Amino acid sequence: MGLYDHHLLPHLMDFACNAKPNRYQRNKVVPNATGTVLEVGFGSGLNLPYYDADKVTRLFALEPSEGMRRKAAPRLAGVPFPIEFLDLPGEEIPLDDRSVDAVVITYTLCTVPNALEAIRQVRRVLKPGGLVHFCEHRAAPDNAVRRTQSRLNPLWKLIGGGCHLDRDIPALLEQGGLKIEHLETMYLPSTPRFTGFNYWGAASPRA
Repeated sequence: MGLYDHHLLPHLMDFACNAKPNRYQRNKVVPNATGTVLEVGFGSGLNLPYYDADKVTRLFALEPSEGMRRKAAPRLAGVPFPIEFLDLPGEEIPLDDRSVDAVVITYTLCTVPNALEAIRQVRRVLKPGGLVHFCEHRAAPDNAVRRTQSRLNPLWKLIGGGCHLDRDIPALLEQGGLKIEHLETMYLPSTPRFTGFNYWGAASPRA
């Protein structure tokens, strides 16, 4: 891991992902998580204020980046439920089959190198009847914006920790063995359109 990824990228991602529109989106999905929760891409802990402490009994925080875990450390103080860090990537979730009640994924699957395998891992560890609560950005519905995303994608991946602007995450969720139960979409206000088309909702394990 280079100097940029280890030291600079955690600060950049923390700043970019903590913008007001993103905070508003997190508040739409994170409070719905209950029981034993796995958060894929814990990052710098930006979701912590939005968990309902009366509903969460334990949180597994999957985050392979040492720099992001270091950035998250100050936010752990005072959290009323136990947190266990898992320092492996999303493609290698070190939990037993059917061991978590809920999974939270926010602004993460765009960066996972093998997103489909990560979703299959999520499907594996989720209990029957459990839910994946997700919020991501994705390929825009407008042709002009999609062309901009395609042009910017190579540079964006370099500066954004591998972030893809144009992944179709809902399709990947379905391919990975999940059924989308609820889905909403919109362009976020005060956000560049090439990064601003967001979708959020919930998915369950397909029988």
